[in-house]
Amino acid sequence: MKYKAVLFDLDGTLLDSIEDMGDSLNRVLVQNGFPTHNRDAYCRFVGDGATNLISRALPEDKRTNAIIHSCLEAFLEDYDKNWNVKTKLYEGIPELLDTLTSRGLKISVLSNKPHKYTIKCMDGFLSDWNFDVVFGQRNDVPRKPDPAGALEIAEQLDISPSDFLYLGDTETDLKTSIAAGMSPVGVLWGFRSAEELRENGAKVLINRPLDVLELLD
Repeated sequence: MKYKAVLFDLDGTLLDSIEDMGDSLNRVLVQNGFPTHNRDAYCRFVGDGATNLISRALPEDKRTNAIIHSCLEAFLEDYDKNWNVKTKLYEGIPELLDTLTSRGLKISVLSNKPHKYTIKCMDGFLSDWNFDVVFGQRNDVPRKPDPAGALEIAEQLDISPSDFLYLGDTETDLKTSIAAGMSPVGVLWGFRSAEELRENGAKVLINRPLDVLELLD
């Protein structure tokens, strides 16, 4: 099948951003007297939006609305200053984006990161490429795995969902792709395991970004 577009998740798919997110939240946890977490833990915590990230990082007996809201505000304030300290593009992503662009495919991003920070990261790390549509988490649109954002992208590009490859690294991404009627591709360089990706519907698992090209030929 000849695909016309590729929809990317952001964190764990295009950007290795887990350390900056984890460092920011760890500073907030320390300020509040709560235990911190390592990289592996944050790889499990992320993927379902900032509010869920905060909730998962807090001790179970501290997950009240008031504490979550307070820590979320502090996290976003810290992350706003430290979003690009350790974050970087995954190896092979620039070459993949160059090739997709040269072939005339539409490229877009759908993230559960708040929209403001999605745009900040795109401008900071991915401004060399012309992404056709970029959406982070917006208050008026259900977050992934609801397919609303993915379907909105397909509508804006006037491309059938079935003509999209959807690249993501978590259960949330795969569920979104399937619900939207796109072709799910699990990436193994991100935050979750091959087992999780297989169990949640990945038709294909790829080890390197340029492996996507084999799916287009």
